[in-house]
Amino acid sequence: MAVIVGVHGIGKYDYYLRAGRSATGAAEAMRRKWDRYLHACLGGETRPYFAEIAYFSHHLNDGGEDATATPAAMDVQAEAVLAGWAGNLGLGEHVTGALRTFTGWLLDKLDERSAAFAALFAPEVASYLTDQGRREKCRRAVAETIRRNGAKVVIAHSLGSVVAYEALWADPDLRVDLLVTLGSPLGMRDVVFERLLPAPVNGRGERPPGVGRWVNIADKDDIAAIPPALAGSFTGVDAEELVNLDWIDFHTAQKYLGCPALGPHLRPFVP
Repeated sequence: MAVIVGVHGIGKYDYYLRAGRSATGAAEAMRRKWDRYLHACLGGETRPYFAEIAYFSHHLNDGGEDATATPAAMDVQAEAVLAGWAGNLGLGEHVTGALRTFTGWLLDKLDERSAAFAALFAPEVASYLTDQGRREKCRRAVAETIRRNGAKVVIAHSLGSVVAYEALWADPDLRVDLLVTLGSPLGMRDVVFERLLPAPVNGRGERPPGVGRWVNIADKDDIAAIPPALAGSFTGVDAEELVNLDWIDFHTAQKYLGCPALGPHLRPFVP
């Protein structure tokens, strides 16, 4: 059986706190959950699938007692991310005034589910993209986990797909047979895409050279995966699956790992 490493997404700092500020404990707690989630897709006999989850959320947070960020805590970088994200959703094109006024208006406008998501998404994405020290620590954590386990498959969710993409580019010695991105914001213009390292060339990114095959899966209504399809922005996406997960849980790792569309791409690696 091929070694599978997972890379988590936003809002996972609470695992670190519950594990007594231990990245190892947080990663193990997530691994047990992700095994259960993937079993819902693959079925059969219960068994471990993931060798390890590459944990990096503690590198994006300042170490406070709160497990999640709040809109009030957003700095100007996070507000800019939120504004760019809103533009991708088609909100706020005609709103003028100060950025802080706009983002406050936006959070009031969104429904409770989307506002809670935005309060997690904007600060962590901004922290990763604008703080090069934190960015390097996150990339290193992911690369070291892939290397330590000799992973052949990497399954990366949400912001984790951005970290994994950059980690694989930054370390050309890392070779994996399959990269699966789930609910990925890699193609989000004015937020993520233009800030990627390496920078896209002539408006296009490219599959990391050490990746044998790249599969992207996104819910058609996932407000983080905009656009849901990545082939229009990246060369080397071998397969894309646009799915309809759940009108409430449109972005969770549980729904993505359990979706039937993932099964055919993983079964050759999980006999």
